[in-house]
Order: sequence, then C-alpha cells, then structure tokens
Amino acid sequence: MTLASRALAQLATWPDLRQTAPSCGLGQGVSSAQGEIVHFHSDRDVDLRLTDRAIRRFAKDLRDSGVIRIVPGSPWVTLRLDAASDVDLLLTLVSVALQAQQRWPDLAGRHAVGCNDQRGAGFVKADFGGV
Repeated sequence: MTLASRALAQLATWPDLRQTAPSCGLGQGVSSAQGEIVHFHSDRDVDLRLTDRAIRRFAKDLRDSGVIRIVPGSPWVTLRLDAASDVDLLLTLVSVALQAQQRWPDLAGRHAVGCNDQRGAGFVKADFGGV
C-alpha cells in the first residue's frame, strides 16, 4: 500500500468527506460539503486546498515542514509524501482545511478548479517567495 493510498483510505472514513473525481482530471479527489479539498495526483504528490487566510496564518509552519510547496496566488498547497509522518501531516492539514473552509470561506470561488498540478507547479522545489 502506498502512502497516498493509505492517506486516501483514512480520509474515506471521515464522515464529512467523500471520494470524488478531481476537477483537474488527474488522480483521485476528496471533497467536503464546501467543495474539493484534496487531489491525489500520484503515489507521492497531493494537492490540498486551504483558504488564503489559512495559508497566511500557517505559512511559517508550512515553510518549515520541508514537504510542502506553496504556490503564490494559489489556495492549494502541494505535499510530497515520502514518509508515514507526511501522511500524518496531510491528515492534520485536511482537518485544518475543513475548519478553515467553515470559518473563512473562499468567497472568490477560486477553489473550484486550478489545483497546483494544473499550474505546472508540481513538487519541484520549495518556493515561498509569495508568502
């Protein structure tokens, strides 16, 4: 079982989430009542939708993790799953994302499409210049 499939299996047990086809058309997705929240693009690369406010609030922690890439202007962050601890981080951030969606909805509606994979912004290197 890959790390991504393990994470997807765990998220499938959460009552507020359901598996969906991602709007970008690549891989597997997970949605909440507020919309898409996670795209699994490969066995290692995962895009997670956070609100702009949540990204700003946790920027230092995200930056310090070493497994997360922030793309300026995107409500999605990309995680690289290399270890079991990265799955734990993803699950924690999904919980943060669910809370952020409820508290600080993205009124611009930018979350519907355009995850980082569609931006050609896969996990190549960390880029925190816009945060």
